[in-house]
Amino acid sequence: MTEKPFAPACERNQGPILVVLQRHFADARRVLEIGSGTGQHAVHFAAAMPWLRWQCSDRAGYLPGIAMWLDEAALPNTPPPVELDVDGPWPATTFDAVFSANSLHIMGWPQVEAFFAGVGAVLEDGGRLLVYGPFNYGGDFTSDSNRAFDRWLKDRDPASGIRDFEAVDALARGIGLSLLEDDAMPANNRCLAWRKRQPLQARL
Repeated sequence: MTEKPFAPACERNQGPILVVLQRHFADARRVLEIGSGTGQHAVHFAAAMPWLRWQCSDRAGYLPGIAMWLDEAALPNTPPPVELDVDGPWPATTFDAVFSANSLHIMGWPQVEAFFAGVGAVLEDGGRLLVYGPFNYGGDFTSDSNRAFDRWLKDRDPASGIRDFEAVDALARGIGLSLLEDDAMPANNRCLAWRKRQPLQARL
């Protein structure tokens, strides 16, 4: 029997991430997780926030492992995972929250651009986007460990690497998002929270 996939980093970071999610997703109802990976985060967060419908997504090869976690947990608010490659078709439905962890530094920059373009299409006005992972500031690394991690990433895939916060925030602003918080997290990571601005007429 195939064993469930397991990522130790998910076990270490899910507590601190949950604190931020609970603050920003308190009024959300439909969350799309992009790059659900093993499915560990989804089970932990959906169990802690039962008012959310937590939709997992990832590339096709990850879906069986995610399904194992979801099936074992048998939570009522985690529908089956859906296939999503940021370069491919995105869900036809919309969401009032989007979450992604440790994904932007794995993608190439064109895929990071596709990520934000897709989020702009599926995130409802007033919705929140939360992204967890390492970021550079002012073009420099925030720690020696992040510098070493970036070198490891590029040795594995030259297109990958830790992204500059300023460049990522510019993409977010380009789809109508405003930065709400930039929280320091364990192991030199950050949790960035944006809100999609509502059109002026909707606020009048």
